[in-house]
Amino acid sequence: MTTYLERDVQALSAIEHLVDFRRLMRIAALRSGKVVNQSEMARDAGLSQATAHRYLNLLEASHLLYRLPAYAVNRTKRLVKSPRLFFCDSGLAAALAGVHSPREMERADVAGAMLETLVLADLCTWREARSPRPEILWWRTASGEEVGFVVERGERLVPIEVKASGRPRPGDIRHLHAFLDEYADLATHGVLLHAGRRAERLSQRVWQFPSPWPSSPLSPPRLTVGTRALAPPAPARAGFGAVSHRPAPMGCPRLRTRAS
Repeated sequence: MTTYLERDVQALSAIEHLVDFRRLMRIAALRSGKVVNQSEMARDAGLSQATAHRYLNLLEASHLLYRLPAYAVNRTKRLVKSPRLFFCDSGLAAALAGVHSPREMERADVAGAMLETLVLADLCTWREARSPRPEILWWRTASGEEVGFVVERGERLVPIEVKASGRPRPGDIRHLHAFLDEYADLATHGVLLHAGRRAERLSQRVWQFPSPWPSSPLSPPRLTVGTRALAPPAPARAGFGAVSHRPAPMGCPRLRTRAS
């Protein structure tokens, strides 16, 4: 962090007050995943709006911040709708926010935001390896229905929700269904990523998987679930457990378990 502040940033733009810049970085880390409110951030950091604007642009130019555009069928509207602000590195965001353990994240009420930050980083990595390059956006209606991420590739959309809970509730997919109903001609299925270990079908059009996503969000892996729900071992240790990663069809993936 010291190297970044004292060498890299100053090579991009002259910053006279590193303490102010660091304070704004901490405020941005605590707001990772939230809709950008530049006036509020400037006030909390004790900076003028012009200075806050310049610092945020500098953080974005140096690939520490990412502004996630809002989804709209009209692409011009995506440029004017309020984006969500994310740190590009969830570990750095957590350190700047002063949280160093899952318990501290729960106490600071940032566990969900940090998991979303991690998921976005994975989605961006996946996107850069695809051609044509998919779009990653978010969605919210005037009535407050909201989906954390929307992946758009061509004329296909996949809404993705992220929950820090290991036991998602039926109400957690309500907004996914709202999106699927609104864009039924473009979106055939939705995904709920969570902090648990279970992969299963939650409804006719929504599936839940442990985070991070094990494959392409546009072509979910075909999981087979037999008489019992699939509870795979930790993804980092065994990929995705007994999961067959054959490409899924354009429609919804089927869930099944391999015969033991």
